[in-house]
Amino acid sequence: MSKNTLALITGANKGIGFETARQLGQQGICVIIGARDKARGEEAVQKLAALDVQATFVELDVTDEKSISRAAQYIAETFGRLDILINNAGISGGNANTPSDTALAVMRTVYNTNVFGVVAVTKAMMPLLRKSQAGRIVNVSSGLGSITLARDRNSEFFQVNNLPYQSSKAALNAITVEFAKELAETPIKVNAADPGFTDTDFNNHRGYRTVEQAATVIVRLATLGEDSPTGSFQDGNGNVPW
Repeated sequence: MSKNTLALITGANKGIGFETARQLGQQGICVIIGARDKARGEEAVQKLAALDVQATFVELDVTDEKSISRAAQYIAETFGRLDILINNAGISGGNANTPSDTALAVMRTVYNTNVFGVVAVTKAMMPLLRKSQAGRIVNVSSGLGSITLARDRNSEFFQVNNLPYQSSKAALNAITVEFAKELAETPIKVNAADPGFTDTDFNNHRGYRTVEQAATVIVRLATLGEDSPTGSFQDGNGNVPW
């Protein structure tokens, strides 16, 4: 990736998204901080600037099609293209006791961000990504989205049964594969990243991985070489079972 590379990261004002921006910026990549809250987004840009990271802010609510359209227009008018899209924004939906206890309203809310939001942002940014010499799309998924691991009694998360979150990430994995298939004959690569159980406010700081560790796999997939895979689901150790 050249120093003129442009990366949009959704939900990048804090946590894994912010750390991903920092690590990409350290490689000389210009990062575009997508966030719903203007004040928090601009604060993130200031923090990155203090770390010598070239960054700019765009107001972006992944559940609002007009917001997405305005963000795409801003990037088109300001930069003319996009090289990396990292669909990082996501919500958990809380902790329902069982699937049958889960309210449909919660399911819809989680899917609006974790599933429909990713599709909407990806579709809006696709014309800009097609103008890149080597476009990269990274969907930030989770090991909890692995159906194989969900059924494995030896998995560390076997007891977790969060219907909204887990099923939304499984859907995101399928979305990753479908976009990768569509773009297989283009320079654009589409992959899903499992950052692991990370210590952030997303899980009330119960995770055991640092944001620095978590962002590593996202950054690696965002900067893959020409001969690298597409349509894969990876963590820091390699492929994760679907």
